[in-house]
Amino acid sequence: MPMSIRRLAAAAIGIVLLATGCTFQANDSAPHAGPVVLGFINGGTTSFHTCLQTAVTKTTTNNLAKVVVANSNGSKSAELHNVQDMITDKVDAIILLSVDADALNADIDAAHKAKIPLMLIAVTPSDDSETLGAVISDLPGIGKLDAQWVDDDAVGNPVRVAVVSGDGGTASNLMVSGFTKNLTHNVKLVGGGRGMFNRTTAKDVATKMIKDHPDIQYTFVANEDMAFGVREAFDAAGANGVKIVTVNGTDEGLAALKDGKFAATVSNSVQDLGSLAVTHTLALLRNEEENKISRVGARLITKANADTAPLYCDTDG
Repeated sequence: MPMSIRRLAAAAIGIVLLATGCTFQANDSAPHAGPVVLGFINGGTTSFHTCLQTAVTKTTTNNLAKVVVANSNGSKSAELHNVQDMITDKVDAIILLSVDADALNADIDAAHKAKIPLMLIAVTPSDDSETLGAVISDLPGIGKLDAQWVDDDAVGNPVRVAVVSGDGGTASNLMVSGFTKNLTHNVKLVGGGRGMFNRTTAKDVATKMIKDHPDIQYTFVANEDMAFGVREAFDAAGANGVKIVTVNGTDEGLAALKDGKFAATVSNSVQDLGSLAVTHTLALLRNEEENKISRVGARLITKANADTAPLYCDTDG
């Protein structure tokens, strides 16, 4: 059976360094022969974290490097312990998905003192002089893309919109801000609540929201899992016509686009995030890249272009 366009594109990601040899120079130290060793510290065990780890490990292997994996399981103290273990193991660089921005200072300080390059995922410190770099998603841009779709769909008519955010953390706040700040004058924000990145919680929020504001026409939901709960609540209340715009681009979400459950989503590929974290780290270690910050692209996805959406997660991992 031929490989799909989305699968074929994903298979090509992360092999850009494959033919360039395997001698690396980290932090101006003497080069060493043999494969570079990356330490990857994950932050949890949700489907997002699992997909991220798959992307990191497969891309590392595709680039003739090795990876040592640890998981902080949501604990700031465990995260610092994992950083210290990676230092003891003398990895060539650490790729870190932090469990909390408040934990970063200790992590950065430990790695910097040990002269181990540190690559961050999803966050950038105010002072990046002591880190190798960061790979991030354009979270405000993601919200903006959904806001622009609402504006285009409303064609200038007065409409009412609600928001179901995540957990109130930085990522959720940036997406929501990107959405609300880019709504045009004819789009009125009338309701909102935190879904805590949980489908059941989001459903409960939406049940109250549609009762309080039965004239809602659009709702922005900060990820697709919550959006399914919101859709269930709206349909149960007879509000089948409320259009949902959301974020991720999972296979389940793309199917919902095709079925009309969602109106639009914005791709925020974990596959791309994990792959870029590895290739950007290797490029910086080889002095082949000058920009410390690299961003994962985001695309607005609708029913019309759902078949060309980036792969969210490599399920073959």
